[in-house]
Amino acid sequence: MTDKNAQIFPIIARDCLCRKARMADRMITRAYDEALRPCGLRITQFTLLVAIGYGAPGSISELADWLAMERTTLTRNLKLLEKEGLIETRAGAHHRSRASGLTASGKAKLDEAYPLWQGVQKKYREGLGEEQWLESHDALAGLTTIAR
Repeated sequence: MTDKNAQIFPIIARDCLCRKARMADRMITRAYDEALRPCGLRITQFTLLVAIGYGAPGSISELADWLAMERTTLTRNLKLLEKEGLIETRAGAHHRSRASGLTASGKAKLDEAYPLWQGVQKKYREGLGEEQWLESHDALAGLTTIAR
């Protein structure tokens, strides 16, 4: 290890926004996954079902952009949800595009998952307090804007 490395390691460990964001992401994801376990969903599946139910963009590519996901990852996740009967794929808004919609089973799964999700939301909202809760949303939105 060079002297330069010895000097930069503590700086990076202390200041790296990406490291801190990924740590927070992993811990928050664990909390949501644990809460949703009784209904058989992971938070990634839940948010994808919500995006589809919300009426997210009319093609898989637009949905991937809207969720800031790689298209191939999104396609793989959509296939799993379709296999479970939670979504159906149909022609999209644009020529040769594909879009997804919730099935009755997908809507029922969201109804089952929603109160579990609300519990985690409440935990974090109360833990942060209203002001810090709103500030965290603003900060995340700002970081997303800068990254685009």
